Amino acid sequence: MANRFARFRHPPVKRVISKSTRSVAGQVLIFQVALVVLLVACGVFALILQSERDTNAEARRRSMAVAQTFAHSPGVLEALKTPDPSKILQPLTEAARRAADVDFIVVMNTEGIRYTHPLPDRIGKRFVGEIGPSLAGRVYVESVDGPLGREVQATVPIENAGNEVVGLVSAGMKVKNVESQLTRQLPIILGAGAGALALSIGVTVLVGRRLRRQTHSLAPDEMTLMYQHHDTVLHSVREGVLIVAADGRLMLANDEARRLLELPPDVEGRLVSGLPGLDPETKALLTSGREATDEVHLAGERLLAVNQRPTDRKGGPKGTVVTLRDSTELQAVTGRAEVARERLRLLYDAGLHIGTTLDVLRTADELARVPIPRFADFVTVDLADTVLHGDEPAPTGTDMRRAAVCGIRDDHPLSEQGRLFDYLPSTPQAHGYGSGRSQLVSDLPTATGWRVQDPERAQAIIDYGIRSLITAPIQARGVVLGMASFWRGQQHEPFNEEDLSLAEELVARAAVSIDNARRYTREHTLAVTLQRSLLPQAMPEQNALDIAYRYLPAQSGVGGDWFDVIPMPGSRVALAVGDVVGHGLHAAATMGRLRTAVHNFSALDLPPDELLSHLDDLVGSIDQNETAESAAGVVGATCLYGIYDPVTRRYVMARAGHLAPALVHPDGTVTFPDVPAGPPLGLGGMPFQTAELCLTEGTQLVLYTDGLIEDRKRDLDVGMELLRDALAGHPGRSPEETCQDVLHSLLPGRPKDDVALLVARTRELPPDRISDWDVPPDPAAVAGMRDAVSHKLETWGLSEFGFTMELILSELVTNAIRYGGGPIHVRLIRDRALICEVADSSSTSPHLRYAATTDEGGRGLFLVSQMADRWGTRYTPHGKVIWAEQALPEVTQQPVPSPADADTPLDDEAADPSSPT
Repeated sequence: MANRFARFRHPPVKRVISKSTRSVAGQVLIFQVALVVLLVACGVFALILQSERDTNAEARRRSMAVAQTFAHSPGVLEALKTPDPSKILQPLTEAARRAADVDFIVVMNTEGIRYTHPLPDRIGKRFVGEIGPSLAGRVYVESVDGPLGREVQATVPIENAGNEVVGLVSAGMKVKNVESQLTRQLPIILGAGAGALALSIGVTVLVGRRLRRQTHSLAPDEMTLMYQHHDTVLHSVREGVLIVAADGRLMLANDEARRLLELPPDVEGRLVSGLPGLDPETKALLTSGREATDEVHLAGERLLAVNQRPTDRKGGPKGTVVTLRDSTELQAVTGRAEVARERLRLLYDAGLHIGTTLDVLRTADELARVPIPRFADFVTVDLADTVLHGDEPAPTGTDMRRAAVCGIRDDHPLSEQGRLFDYLPSTPQAHGYGSGRSQLVSDLPTATGWRVQDPERAQAIIDYGIRSLITAPIQARGVVLGMASFWRGQQHEPFNEEDLSLAEELVARAAVSIDNARRYTREHTLAVTLQRSLLPQAMPEQNALDIAYRYLPAQSGVGGDWFDVIPMPGSRVALAVGDVVGHGLHAAATMGRLRTAVHNFSALDLPPDELLSHLDDLVGSIDQNETAESAAGVVGATCLYGIYDPVTRRYVMARAGHLAPALVHPDGTVTFPDVPAGPPLGLGGMPFQTAELCLTEGTQLVLYTDGLIEDRKRDLDVGMELLRDALAGHPGRSPEETCQDVLHSLLPGRPKDDVALLVARTRELPPDRISDWDVPPDPAAVAGMRDAVSHKLETWGLSEFGFTMELILSELVTNAIRYGGGPIHVRLIRDRALICEVADSSSTSPHLRYAATTDEGGRGLFLVSQMADRWGTRYTPHGKVIWAEQALPEVTQQPVPSPADADTPLDDEAADPSSPT
């Protein structure tokens, strides 16, 4: 109530300003300003009129005096008698003009011809003005437009001793040169007006300020309105209002206060302590003067909420203002409102804390934790076991798994998390699961249906003190996913129908999150399964590299990162790593298409730059064929492809928008080779370039995707330095240990992007397993080559392969001599297979065909294809190489010793046929 009157004592500033011009002081100020302005204007106007009159009079008087004085000056008559009066009179008139402060003095004869003038060119000309009256002997004053402008001039006759007019003198002034009274008196008038105006404003401000203090800046109409509101508020509000003076007298009591306290009619002016019927505690509060906020006091059968505040905070008189409110009917409503507020707060918290992740178990645990202890003492969440795997649930409550259990204590007898069971038909959970409606069991000890599920556990629950149950179906999109059960102990009121609706609302909010997590789990499982099937399941057997790898899917699901290890002819091995931008099934499927394409192109034994060019064309065609409805294209795919040759220890690579690999040298130092960076796949129009490195045996090649080093919290350069630090300083570390240490250093947690990491340690094929010869372009040299190869195979203990290899070699060398060009080179390699290579300078590739019975040739390559396990052609910068392989017995397919095993002698008989992976 005090606040209601405060708005009249202290109106808003804008309101005071807007109404200040209508106050008494403002009206007086406006009147005074208008009066002063009017007086100043009248004074200035009168001054202008008087100044104009005085100006003409002053000009006449001065002109007449100067003219008469000069006419009677000595020497003027004598000068007129001379032959040239102008010569004498002109200097005299100019001196007199300056001395008398007039504009001209003109001496003329009786005919009006000038003898003198301030303008010499006017001498000898006729005088402008009336000379008749002056010739008659009178002084004549007139205003004319003369040679100098608007002039006031006086003409005086010059008489001789006989009173005969012998000449005339005219003196005059320009009107504007006459000093005006206006210039002298106008500042005085204006200054006096400004002083009077300032004085009136100051007096008005002082008077207005005092009036505002006394009336609290209220205009008369506002004061009248305030008192009208005062009476209206006091007698209309449903709050009692009392004003108690400092001496304890009751100064004011409105109608509601009289009713609530049952006060007599003549109560105002009496001491509060002497009022009959007031509770002693209420009297003590009213006379104490202390502040009180919603204190509850008894008044008969009523409970009054009393608020008391002092009235002297804003400079008012000492005392207190008291408001009284009947809170008897509000007590029950307040309790219900508090319960409703708690429930709304619970639902709000559920919206914030349930569904923070796309994990089904985590969401179920959040549902179990939020209602405790505000709504239930214990909560259990049971989900269909298929839901946990992302599948649709069964129509009946079978194969239910406890996904979450939470309570105010940990020693509860409820079933533990992870338990699998079936709902029996008589249980509330089975009824709720089948009907899709919540079930309320207010008194568990007297209910029997729920005991059938597990009688011993049911008895333990009763003995523990749990007395009430609500079980609500977790239903989303018309499908029941599970059941949520809420349990209360005997220390709380049993669940009721209002609690049932709250439980349904709470579970309904969580059901959508659980179903979203289920759908995500299904999609994630499908994507992971697809990607795992598309990535290498095992490393191929080869002797060129020691391989270790890691693949980590991102938090948001699988993506398009991939890698591959592809054995090539001639004991070479191709390493590939790539990345398709995006996540999900489309990225995984696109990755599989690219990996398959790399396998197909590598089978053609293409150089890395040509392979990436073909891959770029493929991605471009995929983008063109993809429609807007089916996919968004594959732009953003990157790839790094390289081929390592253990015979020459050369590594040739090219990259399309991918990060350069890291090289860990045998001494533990780390470098990042400068590999020309081509554009990402699918852009087209730009050729790719290769880089060739000669690697020391034991060098580790580290290929990776950007998810390993890039992060939102750090730059790419920082990630590269972290990778360098993780790789450096460990010269004897195996590829497997390198993978572990790198992931531990750069990715301590689960990555936000896919990560593919491939570490390959190089090996060198020992020289004693390689033999090569230069062959002259002469068919007779074929026999010598057969003998040399046969001798080498005996040395290797492979003489049983001599006949077949001699036949293959004869056909390949003969074709090179006949159809190729020199130089011709033959190389024999013993690895997991026996490899024969014939190189020549021709780029023409032979083709396998079936020869007719009448053909003399064309059967050589057919014999080679029949006797060799594999054969093919690859092109070099200087020609081509035709190769053929024969599989060796398993006992001889031993791995090349790694650098760590360099001291171990090579023993063909005790060779280990297992893969180095």
